[in-house]
Amino acid sequence: MMQVISTKSAASTKECPTVGKLIILTGPSGVGKGTLMRSLLQRHPQLQYSISVTTRSPRQGEIDGKDYYFISRREFEQLVAAGELLEWAEFAGNYYGTPRKAVINQVHSGKWIVLEIELKGARQIRASYPNALSIFILPPSLSELEKRIRSRAQDSQEAIARRLHRAQEEISAADEFDLQIVNDDFETALNSIEAAIFG
Repeated sequence: MMQVISTKSAASTKECPTVGKLIILTGPSGVGKGTLMRSLLQRHPQLQYSISVTTRSPRQGEIDGKDYYFISRREFEQLVAAGELLEWAEFAGNYYGTPRKAVINQVHSGKWIVLEIELKGARQIRASYPNALSIFILPPSLSELEKRIRSRAQDSQEAIARRLHRAQEEISAADEFDLQIVNDDFETALNSIEAAIFG
């Protein structure tokens, strides 16, 4: 059964559509936040997706400049040193980050921006943008999460073990965020995200 647990008042997230808004989707790897985000963007073209930069290799079907900007570790470290990332984190041996200028400019111009990021980055965004709407996506259970990660057939046994260990740590931080949504039934989870953003 799908569960939605709100820990904070959502009243502050209701804004005039002409006001820019920053929306954070986070949660452990394999929980389905990327799939939820893509469906959200398809249903609501007024939402803008902030494309992250990463040092990992593209997965099958991913397109540079659409899903991520795929760059080298050296290039990423140069962006960090220059202060050009709004947030960044290392996950499973790769760097991920959000370009600062693109997000700030879009929010200031009235756009609603969606970030789909890892926990460390989400915490950084919450610290610098406390008015952001932050949503933590939870798996129905750790065993279901493991099944989803294994079904992708993209990780070694060692990598899967690392992801699951990290997932346990991340799940314990869920109550730091405005809303927690358990992604058990996909459509119900998506409807709950829509209600949080537009309700």
